[in-house]
Amino acid sequence: MLLSATWYPFLFDTSSPMDFLRSVAFWVTIALAIGLVVGGFCVKAEKRSKYLKGALVFAVIYACALGVAFLVMSFLEDGIVAILFWPLLVLLIAVAVGAALVGVKPGKNTKIAAFVLVVAALVAALVCMGIYYSSGEAEDYNGVEITMSENIAMILSVVVLALIIGAIVAVCGKGEKKEFDSKSIAYAGVCIAMSFALSYIRIVKMPQGGSITAASLLPLMIYSYLFGVRKGVLAGLIYGFLQALQDTYIVHPIQFLLDYPVAFAGIGTAGLLRNCKKLENLPQVKFCLGAVVAGVLRFCSHVLSGVYAFSEYAGQTVIDPTTGEEIWEAMNPWVYTLSYNSIILIDAAIVVVIGAIVFSTAAFARTAERVKA
Repeated sequence: MLLSATWYPFLFDTSSPMDFLRSVAFWVTIALAIGLVVGGFCVKAEKRSKYLKGALVFAVIYACALGVAFLVMSFLEDGIVAILFWPLLVLLIAVAVGAALVGVKPGKNTKIAAFVLVVAALVAALVCMGIYYSSGEAEDYNGVEITMSENIAMILSVVVLALIIGAIVAVCGKGEKKEFDSKSIAYAGVCIAMSFALSYIRIVKMPQGGSITAASLLPLMIYSYLFGVRKGVLAGLIYGFLQALQDTYIVHPIQFLLDYPVAFAGIGTAGLLRNCKKLENLPQVKFCLGAVVAGVLRFCSHVLSGVYAFSEYAGQTVIDPTTGEEIWEAMNPWVYTLSYNSIILIDAAIVVVIGAIVFSTAAFARTAERVKA
């Protein structure tokens, strides 16, 4: 399966305007993330809270600007239809404006106004998405046909996975702080930005979406370990929407939920063993076991999406030995999808190995225990 993929040793292709934008966005994001982290260490303790709030507002506005740039480029390259482009553009602008208003005048009325603005834009975007994907145009464009039974199976898949994630949060999130303070918000912004930036370093890119990256989900999993599964799942959910903007491959609303919000919300469960007393002196074991669970949840979400939304892609082109012509050889959707999404397990394995090394470092382990909320 990996033979049909595109391999990227260090950087990705810059032969198209979109890929060039990705290259620029990657290096700019890396530079800004490093700058924000260094700035946090340089700022005096009494001013750090104000700095973190400002850094968060900047990170949100920057992420929205990046989303707008990708969205516009995709629209110009006919990668997104107008009924989705305009409401998503308005949503990103609304989030940026709301963040700017709260940053400039952080009062109760301003927060309410920003919240109403963003929710209104979000509802409008969801309505437009529902109209478009329910019409079947996206399925026709991508050469797939999702039957009623497949629709029901996908809905049940979302419900089951959401219940599993919810159960993990309910059981393992006991005693965690429910509210977001300035520290947890700032760390969330930095970790989401770092994961988003690292997702551009693709070792392997598969033809129908998906890639092996340079441990791009490690920052998100570390965030879940530091601040708990409640906040981790929410951070993963936000990251899922960013991934949808970065490398969009959507043919159906429920498939969108499986491949983006649900899949990456599962990544936020990586901190489920953070408070396990039996493993108190083994932080690397706690992190790795949690990372395995998170990786499996993401894997299951993508597999279920592939089986029920992309069953037409289950197969490969082979050479007919008698005629020498290329023919399409269909495969069992489960076999094909499990094989295709094996890259997710490889991606998770990279995170587990690097995470084990990081948490085995005494200095990092001590720092993590001090930061833990």
